[in-house]
Amino acid sequence: MPGTDRSGPGGEPVPGTPGALETPPGPRELRDLDDVERAAAAVLPGAVWDFVAGGSGRELTLAANRAAFDRVFVTPRVLRDVSGCTTDTTLLGRPARLPVVVAPVAYQRLVHPDGELATGRAARDAGVPFTVATLSSVPVEEVTAAGGRVWFQLYWLRERGRSLDLARRAEDAGCEALVLTVDVPWMGRRLRDVRNRFALPGHVRAAHLDFGASSAAHRTTGGGSAVAAHTAEAFSPGLSWADVEAVRSVTRLPVVLKGILAPEDAVRAARLGVDAVVVSNHGGRQLDGALPAVEALPAVAEAVGTVGESCEVLVDGGVRSGTDVLKALALGASGVMVGRPPVWGLAAGGRSGVRRVLDLLAEELRDALGLAGCASPAGARELRAVRLP
Repeated sequence: MPGTDRSGPGGEPVPGTPGALETPPGPRELRDLDDVERAAAAVLPGAVWDFVAGGSGRELTLAANRAAFDRVFVTPRVLRDVSGCTTDTTLLGRPARLPVVVAPVAYQRLVHPDGELATGRAARDAGVPFTVATLSSVPVEEVTAAGGRVWFQLYWLRERGRSLDLARRAEDAGCEALVLTVDVPWMGRRLRDVRNRFALPGHVRAAHLDFGASSAAHRTTGGGSAVAAHTAEAFSPGLSWADVEAVRSVTRLPVVLKGILAPEDAVRAARLGVDAVVVSNHGGRQLDGALPAVEALPAVAEAVGTVGESCEVLVDGGVRSGTDVLKALALGASGVMVGRPPVWGLAAGGRSGVRRVLDLLAEELRDALGLAGCASPAGARELRAVRLP
C-alpha cells in the first residue's frame, strides 16, 4: 500500500512505525535528536513520514550527509578557562543564542495543525532565526506577527514579477533576511513520493502561491508525486546570476544564497555582495550523488575568505547534534541550518517539541564547546578538524 514502505536509503528500517506510540513522550523524555526522530516516525502516517525523511534517487547523498559528519573529528585544546562557556554568537550581524538557523521546510501543517506558527514561536523562544519557506502552509505575516527573528526563503517562480513581489512582501512583513534557493530548477526525483503518489491533503496549501485545494499539489496522479507536478508548474529553471542581482535591487535585506557546493560559485556570490551562502545539497533531495555538504564546506569557506568581502558561510545537511555544530564551526562555518529535526519535534510535540530540539542542540553544543576548550562558538573556529577515511 502507498505510504507503508518505511525503509531507509540502504533498505534498513526507519526508526518507529506508524501509530506505535499510544502516548507520545514528553519533551524531557527526548534525550537526543534520535529520540525525537523515533517519536516523529511513530506518530506520522507513512506517506507523510516519507515526504519529510526521504531524498532523491537512491538516497546516496542523503545517507552521505550524515556519514560525512561522522568522519569529522576535532582536536580539543586544554588549559583554557571555559567557566563562562556560552553558545551566544551573531548571524548576519545580529545576536543569536546559538549558531543555528531553523531551515526552510515546506508544508509544516502536514505534521501538526499549528505548522510554521509553532516552529516560529519555538525558534523565537530559543533565540534563533526561523526561515519561512515559499511553500509554507502559513503566511509569512502570521509568523512575523509572533515576533522573533524571521528569514524568508525564496524559490524562483516562472512569473519573475511574482518572485520579486514575494521578496518585497517578506521585507514588508518584517523578515530580516532573504534566502534565495539556487539548487532547484525543478524538484529532484524523490522516489518515496513517486511510489506513494503523494499529494497534499485539502487543508494544507502553499500559502504564498495562492493555490487552493484544486492545485496540482492536491491531485493524485497515476504518474507519481503531485507535489513534484505542482513545483514543475510553479518554479522556473531559468534562475541566473542576473536574477540574484535583481533580488538584491528590490530589497534592503541581507541576501543569502542556499544551495552552494562549488567554491567558484561561492566566490562569485561574495563578489556580487551576497551576505551569506549556505553550503547545501538540499538535504539530499536534489541531485543524488552530489557532494555531502560538510565535505564541501572547507573549500567553500577558504574560497570566500580569499575574496575579502563580508560574506558568511553556513552549512546544512545531516546536522544531528551539538557536536555536529562544533564540527561545522571548526571546518569554517559561522553557523548551521537544521531542517528535519525541528519538523520531527513539531510532529512529536508541537511547539514544545520544536523547542526541545533547539534546547538539546544548545545543551550539546555548550557541552562540546567546553570539552573542546572553547569559551564560545568563535573559539571553535580555531580548532583543528580532521576528516578520517
